[in-house]
Amino acid sequence: SYWADGLIVSTPTGSTGYSLSAGGPVLLPQTDNFIITPISPHNLNVRPMVVMDTCQFSFEVESRSGNFLVALDSRSRTVDVSTRLSVQKESFKARLVKFNADSFLDTLRSKLNGGFDIRN
Repeated sequence: SYWADGLIVSTPTGSTGYSLSAGGPVLLPQTDNFIITPISPHNLNVRPMVVMDTCQFSFEVESRSGNFLVALDSRSRTVDVSTRLSVQKESFKARLVKFNADSFLDTLRSKLNGGFDIRN
């Protein structure tokens, strides 16, 4: 159970997006995992979890308003709290373009500015 404003479920490819911004780890693209990252948890001991992508897991949401928002990439929908969400790895793989000049870690370091805050 999580007491949080929401949960992010991401793949290794998605680990450098919203999950990272919410405190989740970065996973190498070849890992076979999901990340479950709580959004603004109401307990400081709650941390992101990395689980095998062979797991199927379900979510039930409690909400004072009787509904909640589900967002998947650029699509979102409000659903009733009686809705149960289930997540599992699909049997097909997405084909991504990879440029051989830079490794995943080189690209990540470049995009994160080597960990430096360039605003100052």
